[in-house]
Amino acid sequence: MSSVEIAHLCKRYDSVTALDDVSIAFEDGEFFGLLGPSGSGKTTLLRALAGFVIPDSGTISFDGQRVENVPVHRREIGMVFQNYALFPHLTVNENIAFGLSVRGRPREETAKRVDAMLGLVRLEGLGERKPRQLSGGQQQRVALARALVIDPKILLLDEPLGALDRRLRQEMQVELREIQRSTGITAVFVTHDQEEALTLSDRIAIIDRGRLIQVGPPRDVYERPETVFAAQFLGDANLFQGIAEGDRLKLSGGQILHTNGPNTGSVVVRPEKIGVYPAGTAPATDNRLDGDILQAIFSGASVTYRVRVPALGETPLLAFLQNQAGDVLAPATRVSLAWSAAHTIPVAS
Repeated sequence: MSSVEIAHLCKRYDSVTALDDVSIAFEDGEFFGLLGPSGSGKTTLLRALAGFVIPDSGTISFDGQRVENVPVHRREIGMVFQNYALFPHLTVNENIAFGLSVRGRPREETAKRVDAMLGLVRLEGLGERKPRQLSGGQQQRVALARALVIDPKILLLDEPLGALDRRLRQEMQVELREIQRSTGITAVFVTHDQEEALTLSDRIAIIDRGRLIQVGPPRDVYERPETVFAAQFLGDANLFQGIAEGDRLKLSGGQILHTNGPNTGSVVVRPEKIGVYPAGTAPATDNRLDGDILQAIFSGASVTYRVRVPALGETPLLAFLQNQAGDVLAPATRVSLAWSAAHTIPVAS
């Protein structure tokens, strides 16, 4: 398997900067997620790794060997696309064997490798079917097997589960992670699905307008976002802005929030960190604000409250509570909101 290093990578399309001085390394055997909005540059970065995009400047190295000018067919990469890109006229066996066939591998070796891949992706007995005879999840497994059969140095996945329905996508997330771990291959995948990025990745990179915003393990990036963009893109976040006073934040109405360290005037709090209590019953804690329920959104496992807080103006505060047998609070109910300074995270604008 391989480690991958990207240094100062730049790519422009006329007046649009797709990659802006991107430097990042993917460790051997790591499952790395590239996350960002449409047009952020994450797919351009993946395609540059594959060789479909030639950067204007910067370097790409596999195991210390530069490859930015090496053609696609010589990079030894496996690629899985969102639409699978299977050959409709070929059987499952023939689709998986395609990469070995064009490399001139002997038939006996090819047959053994195909059988091994069918076992790996749990498609034993389906080798003679055509893609149209398979479910979406099965087609995705064929595409994965075809990418892995050539024993690539790195596996690249472009929205690999985007064409699947929610339940199947969740099942395939687990299977994809197990397959990656069992093979030990270095994998880089693009997704716009925040939950998918958190579930699959050893580390993630949030990308916006061609620049890396934050890189780290999913829990670290989620719990300790460094910027307002990172906080609000990866999940929901309540933004508080005011006057910085060391590890305190003074809101426009004069209320004081205690923060997790010195701040520069902006902090975020995740909705699930906030407790919602009938007015006057909140426990003693670092931070507390009063407001009125605007809306209670019941989603089975949880309830999302939108709360009008005078200290925040027109922007409602969000709070997520697990559905634990208590009654759902009705709109217009007066409530107290309470949370810890440890969950009040300073961020850059």
